[in-house]
Amino acid sequence: MLRAAVVIAAVAAAVVPLNPVRIERWYSTGFYPRLQAIVTTITNGIPISLLDVAVGIGIVAAALVIRRRVTTLGPGRALLKTGLSLLFVTAGVYLTFLLMWGLNYRRLPLDRKLPYDKSAVTRSAAVALAGKAAEAMNAGYADAHGVRWDPRTLEAPFDRVQRLLGATRGAVPGIPKRSLLSFYFRRAAIDGMTDPFFLEIIVNRDLLDIERPFVIAHEWAHLAGYADESEANFVAWVTCLGGDPLARYSGWVSAYEYAMRPLTPVEQRGATGLAEGPRGDLRAMAARYARSSPTVREAANGVYDGYLRANRVEEGIGSYEAVLRLMLGARLGPEWTAGVQ
Repeated sequence: MLRAAVVIAAVAAAVVPLNPVRIERWYSTGFYPRLQAIVTTITNGIPISLLDVAVGIGIVAAALVIRRRVTTLGPGRALLKTGLSLLFVTAGVYLTFLLMWGLNYRRLPLDRKLPYDKSAVTRSAAVALAGKAAEAMNAGYADAHGVRWDPRTLEAPFDRVQRLLGATRGAVPGIPKRSLLSFYFRRAAIDGMTDPFFLEIIVNRDLLDIERPFVIAHEWAHLAGYADESEANFVAWVTCLGGDPLARYSGWVSAYEYAMRPLTPVEQRGATGLAEGPRGDLRAMAARYARSSPTVREAANGVYDGYLRANRVEEGIGSYEAVLRLMLGARLGPEWTAGVQ
């Protein structure tokens, strides 16, 4: 009876529409911030990835259970019973995912919370943003490369951005951890991830120094409840702009890349103006990406795209690129516009 109830609850949670305003009020700005503060504070004190530990224990336990069932029940009955157990466990994991973090996918989108000017999202504005980013990269290159970066320098701007977005309680920043999956991260070109069960962050050890601030700020944004990739990118960008020289440079590098991608070759030439230093950084980033495996990368993108769509992100992995709309059209306050001023 209990198992059936869990499966039914999971199916209902997956398909029943939820009111974004209520999710925003009761979960994303109510229950979740309190939960995150407790859980991340605890996991920050544990130097290893708890997700690695959980996955390892799960694999070993599953193997032992299957072996015992095959021995005592025979292959046929063991397969049936294991299938039913898997259904129950999957449902339980899904409900836990929603409770711990996943309901943030159902919250009110930023473009409905912030003053947002859709008419400001134009190709000419993207060209202007790319040009502004190039100027900032040229001006900030020397200072950025002279800084020994400490993630703690991002904590104050991260908290400030959350307050600007309406939070009354800032998220606890996660300490970047490494994973036993580092080889997979490298091959799949995954820069980082947020563990939705233990609310910890895992960062690819191969990141360049100029990439690290933006990636960590992005994962912190997920910890703050911004599950949508475009919103996490937006929060990361604004956070980096309020940080030290390396963080600001990292933020402008990301803005430059996002602004350039939808432009035609002619528009890109009109927006360029990078000095050799920033060009060298972009080449180094491209070289790191080239060391990944196209096959593994494509498979990983396919899985993640399916995951995002299952969580009602209609654009799938395309939501990463949607940050440009927020960069150009969102306004955080009367004196600061996220796009080109």
